[in-house]
Amino acid sequence: MTFRLHHVQYARSIRVLWLIEEIGLEDKLGRTLEVVEYRIGSKQMYEGDLPKISTASRVPALEIGTKRISESGAIVQFLIEEFAPELGVNPGEAERTDYLQWIHYSETMASLIEQLNLQMVFLRPPAKPSPIVIKLNVARLRHTLVGLEARLEGRDWLLDRGFSGADIMLGFNLFAAPYYVKLDEFPNILAYKARIEAMPSYQRVVEREGEQRFYDRDFYPVPEE
Repeated sequence: MTFRLHHVQYARSIRVLWLIEEIGLEDKLGRTLEVVEYRIGSKQMYEGDLPKISTASRVPALEIGTKRISESGAIVQFLIEEFAPELGVNPGEAERTDYLQWIHYSETMASLIEQLNLQMVFLRPPAKPSPIVIKLNVARLRHTLVGLEARLEGRDWLLDRGFSGADIMLGFNLFAAPYYVKLDEFPNILAYKARIEAMPSYQRVVEREGEQRFYDRDFYPVPEE
């Protein structure tokens, strides 16, 4: 059976790629992975196959035989339940509530990163980003990092039981967040990020993705008003 993933480089769909690597979909399970690449804003995203699979014409979207599923959190939960239950927490088990909370907390953080990406990276002159809106979104993003920093106190991973799908959901965020919030004040997050980056499955995804194409600087300060 072929898995067909609709993907944009270093977007939310990297969560799915990382999980597929961690599961060993091709090597351990003998399944075939096909990746369909898009560029953000391209006509291909709205005029090709993607609108038939993703209601919002956005990545990630995954086809497994006749099954079609979009939204990174939904895909991660589905793949874990089907192929890697050791990375999830079942109903009734300890840490189930924490597991669900942190999977979805990652989307709170990612939505702020998306807004900053839109305003600071993808909008070009004559469009000008609003310094007030950017300042607010950066402050909100930083606040989500404060919460994550507290959670990681005394822990290697988000859950006491160890590495899980919740960590996979947050891995994307910690690739992108440092472009807008410096992580020097968050030692627990820096150590957590280093643990993620040391994982062979994560390293294989980064090698596959290659050099990122859309951030043109290491840090984007809030523009002056």
